[in-house]
Amino acid sequence: MKYIIAIDSFKGCLTSEEAAEAVYQNIVFHAPKADIIKIPVSDGGEGMLNAFCNALEARRETVNVRDAMMRRITAEYGITDNNTAIIEVAQSCGLTLIEPELRNPLIATSYGVGQLIASAIKKGCRKFIIGLGGSATCDCGIGMLKALIESLSNNGNFDDIREIINECKFIIASDVTNPLCGANGASYIFARQKGATESMIDILEKRANKFAEASAMHLGHDYSKNAGAGAAGGLGYAFMQYMNAEMKSGADLLLDLIHFEDIAKDADIVITGEGTSDKQTLMGKLPYVIMRRAKNIDVPTLLIAGKIADKDELINAGFKDAICINPKGLSIKEAIKKDVAISNIRDFPLSI
Repeated sequence: MKYIIAIDSFKGCLTSEEAAEAVYQNIVFHAPKADIIKIPVSDGGEGMLNAFCNALEARRETVNVRDAMMRRITAEYGITDNNTAIIEVAQSCGLTLIEPELRNPLIATSYGVGQLIASAIKKGCRKFIIGLGGSATCDCGIGMLKALIESLSNNGNFDDIREIINECKFIIASDVTNPLCGANGASYIFARQKGATESMIDILEKRANKFAEASAMHLGHDYSKNAGAGAAGGLGYAFMQYMNAEMKSGADLLLDLIHFEDIAKDADIVITGEGTSDKQTLMGKLPYVIMRRAKNIDVPTLLIAGKIADKDELINAGFKDAICINPKGLSIKEAIKKDVAISNIRDFPLSI
């Protein structure tokens, strides 16, 4: 049999590569003569840099930047042979870089993202693939814009760098379709998970509305209602409003780049997964995109996860099966330990 492993990270527990390796070991134990292909995948969030650098054979660049709390850190981005820069925003303003007790989206900044972009521009890059996801920020990209201005401008304003920005093509990879403002916007939907209190959320929403109004007056267009404007705390909006970025599904973009259908067309099964699978998985999350693409070439997809809910809906949507890797009664605290998760993925019954 030929197996394709294309599995998302188990957030806060395993990277995509670690999860895929555990599945690989499972298959080798049950079917030592199997043909197995591991595909690093990402929807634009955690693990995006590794997945896209592997797909495009990009080299890594290391640069000193600021994290979301403006502390000095080192971060990486990729550059391909044709000078396309691959940037994962979580490398600089990622939520996991900030201790839980310090998380505060009122002061968290996307400044480091602008530093990464400025570094790539100075190295000659004019095409960018930006992975939006996992940010600690809700600043509408203001920090990023400030860093770009300070790094590239002589006069301290965005108009001064507009020419070089217009030379660049930005593709933002994300599975988020929320607008910038409103009940489904960046503040109300995503700020809580970044440490915001209810009173903070109201302040963030007012800030976002005010920035969008001022930007529309200055530039003559308003992209705050565009799908994806609310991604990464409004970074999606800044990219579209100020940098004419094109939004694409991160998962589909990567699968296109690696020619997924060509790799999987003669496979017997695709195995995908994530930390928690439920009906929200069907709203464009990575395992769903992989299943849909595999289904188009008549290859079944097995879904595994640390927690499964809405199983009937998952099966009806097209998954061959949806399997929880954790034994009943295992606490979440125990289940998210890396060695436990690897063992449970490696040992779940593989009945295909």
